[in-house]
Amino acid sequence: MLNKSSILQKAWFPRVFPFLLFIAFIALESLIDFLSQYYAPLVKVAEYDGYIFYPVKTVLVAVSLLLLWNRYSEIDIKKGLSGKNLLIGFFSGVAVFVLWINMDMKFATLKEPEAYNPFIFNNSFLFYLIISFRLFGSSVVVPVFEELFWRSFVLRYIINPKFENVPIGKFTWVSFVIASVFFGFEHNLWLAGIMAGVSYSLILYFTRNLFVAMFSHGITNLFLGIYVIKTDNWQFW
Repeated sequence: MLNKSSILQKAWFPRVFPFLLFIAFIALESLIDFLSQYYAPLVKVAEYDGYIFYPVKTVLVAVSLLLLWNRYSEIDIKKGLSGKNLLIGFFSGVAVFVLWINMDMKFATLKEPEAYNPFIFNNSFLFYLIISFRLFGSSVVVPVFEELFWRSFVLRYIINPKFENVPIGKFTWVSFVIASVFFGFEHNLWLAGIMAGVSYSLILYFTRNLFVAMFSHGITNLFLGIYVIKTDNWQFW
């Protein structure tokens, strides 16, 4: 019989669970979209499920991160907030953003993107509420749980299954390439995703600080969100 308490105490759990929780909602949306082709009442649900689920999964994942926060010993915010590290994080994050919006190529897209366009709601309160959750989720919540999963867990696990014994920022070609590629294919724009995965890993290797990678990731997503809102390029969301 599965011992739930032992799973909760595993070193991988706080680094994997928030990621899987977020992915579960994406899988649920995909399932609803698929079933809506055969069950008419789900058509309307499929049309709006992304706008409903994004705030829900953002809140749930944020809460899970807060509850597990004391187990993230690898996040050194104090050193990450040094002037040098903040500059590295900021400018690298902006660079990834610039490259991302210029890598929107047909061959490098997994599927036709579904635009997350809150203007479909003819209600200013709903519009600003959805935009706020999207910006907060993509700029704050997503960078934290993704960097914990990819750069703290996956990069180190590939080196040694007892990943907690591997120093943050330890480099091997195998872990670097595998984690960057898989991170890329987590995104619809897979080539841009690989580029971003390479960039955030290089930041981690250079600074030996996971918080700087999170900060850079957050800057990329914040600039991307502002760009989407200003230019109506909703396919990037």
